Amino acid sequence: MPDLVTPWRSVAAAFALNGVLLGCWASRVPAITADFGLDESALGLLLLVMGIGALVSFPVAGKLADRFGAVRVTRWIALVYLVSIALVGLAPAVPTLALALFLFGMCHGAMDVAMNSWGAEVERHMGRSVMSSFHAMWSLGAGLGAAGGFVAASLAAPVSLHFVLAAGLAALLLGPFLRIDWISRTAMGGAGDPVFAFPRGALIVVGLIALGAGLGEGAAVDWSAVFLADVLGAAEAHATLGYAAFSVTMVAMRLCVDRLITGYGPQRVALTSGVLAASGYMLCAVAWTLPVALGSFVLMGMGYAAVIPLAFSRAAADPVVPAGQAIASVATLGYGAMLMGPPAIGFIADASSLRVSFALVGLFALLIAVLSPVLGRARPTTQVG
Repeated sequence: MPDLVTPWRSVAAAFALNGVLLGCWASRVPAITADFGLDESALGLLLLVMGIGALVSFPVAGKLADRFGAVRVTRWIALVYLVSIALVGLAPAVPTLALALFLFGMCHGAMDVAMNSWGAEVERHMGRSVMSSFHAMWSLGAGLGAAGGFVAASLAAPVSLHFVLAAGLAALLLGPFLRIDWISRTAMGGAGDPVFAFPRGALIVVGLIALGAGLGEGAAVDWSAVFLADVLGAAEAHATLGYAAFSVTMVAMRLCVDRLITGYGPQRVALTSGVLAASGYMLCAVAWTLPVALGSFVLMGMGYAAVIPLAFSRAAADPVVPAGQAIASVATLGYGAMLMGPPAIGFIADASSLRVSFALVGLFALLIAVLSPVLGRARPTTQVG
């Protein structure tokens, strides 16, 4: 196998691709809001449409990954995901923008489930914890996507041109890494399996931990730039720096998380993570200057870095539910909160303020700390792909 095309690099490229496209979207939310004349409530509705698309995709992606193999399904969805970001940029009116965001949300959610299932397979194959490093590549991609948005906004580039070029460049640079000779495990579901995946047993608690993390990450994706621009009065280019700071911190932390888990155990890591994330949102809620706000996004990145990887590793190791369906069930709460939470934040902000919304997100982060004991130490077992 060529040196540049190994199982780890291939999965890492899938995570990076997913992050790049979401980072592109997050960085241009203020521009899209201005182009279409959206208020916070209208933006919240569009984010709701995007979130519904993701929720619909979770169970379908989990079943497809178990049936046809996670690697194959990841590739399929990646192609459509690249097209969907271009459609978002090219949408001429709000109704077509809503349709494009629905497809974008579906692709994002489905690819998350499939690539995490594939990542769990590679983790077992390597015989050690590597899931956090995959999520580090997602954060790196998201940071690069946000940085590209900063450049595009600084150059006053239209969103349409930005998104089309970003999709083409991501496909050119990352697409070749997805072409790897890897055979995923498959598992046929029973005829009586439910249509929608919802966690059961111990996975319910794991899902609640993912919910606390997903809500915080989703708020950072969709509302960080709006908060800095509208609440603190930052320029559009500077408003992109909030999510960039969050993403860069996530990358740095996720590169260290696997060693921290080995040294201190998942419970302590999750407990500390919840406290840091809550502190970040509470600080942001009372921040009055850009530097303080950017510091709060650094705390958030430190806090949320380990949580989703821990939750998905635990889900994939479930002894009863197949990996794809287990991850999909946890994603229903985790990424469901990431994509459905921002619309709720918009509605709450419309009735009160974004500061109040951010404070509430900080309270949900404490859920991670409270429920951290459920994340027992589960060591991956060796499996040849």
